[in-house]
Amino acid sequence: MKISVLGCGWLGLPLAIEFIKKGHSVKGSTRDPDKIGLIKEKGVNPFLLELSPELICENPEEFFDSEILILNIPPARRDDIVEFHPAQIQSIINAANSSRVKNVIFTSSTSVYPELNREVSEEETAEPAKNSGKALRIAENMLLDEKGFKTTVLRLAGLVGYDRNPRNFLKKRRVIHKINTPVNLIHQDDCIGVIMEVINKGIWGEIFNVCCDNHPKRIDFYKSEAERAGLELENIDDMETADYKLVSNKKLKDALNYSLKFPDPLNME
Repeated sequence: MKISVLGCGWLGLPLAIEFIKKGHSVKGSTRDPDKIGLIKEKGVNPFLLELSPELICENPEEFFDSEILILNIPPARRDDIVEFHPAQIQSIINAANSSRVKNVIFTSSTSVYPELNREVSEEETAEPAKNSGKALRIAENMLLDEKGFKTTVLRLAGLVGYDRNPRNFLKKRRVIHKINTPVNLIHQDDCIGVIMEVINKGIWGEIFNVCCDNHPKRIDFYKSEAERAGLELENIDDMETADYKLVSNKKLKDALNYSLKFPDPLNME
């Protein structure tokens, strides 16, 4: 297949490399000119693409000339995020509708769920608390409502793996807050594995939470990481009480029959 990966960052580039290993023809975009060489080196056809929120690309027709489009562009941190990010998505929709894109995977986030002090599933309708979550919920609906192609939304939990290692957080001696709340995490390898399964099984028009099976408390998670790294667990705020959410991955596992490589955040090595 021809696959376009819009956003070759921490997740997008390893994903593009995995597609190439499977024999697919892959195009990948970045907004950083310095990354063009790296993307090309990995066997990915590179494109410089910016969303400001208008789509700026030297040859957008070629980039969108694919059956599958992966959208991997988290909302930028800005005051007008609720308006700006959906405008970016609309620019992508316009380009996709003028191409042969048939299916889209949108990597959203579990930040669409507010802290409800209970388990949350894909059917949750409570309004997101943060503007980033509000922007993503709007973007999800725009893509799911589109008739020119079918979208599957993947709501990714907190991303970990490789250079996103909690031990880096500990080494910086930052304060650990909300120690008694459960963590909602997912490893990079499982993000890629889920995307592959969605494509392999042709499951479109769905929303899935992508999260580990287990949800240890933050204090237990960081204790485990500190022990592995031979670090002292310091700067703990044990006086703070906090709201939480526990993200369910049941729908994902039932639909894809996918077994996570890293189901437990306490055993990610």
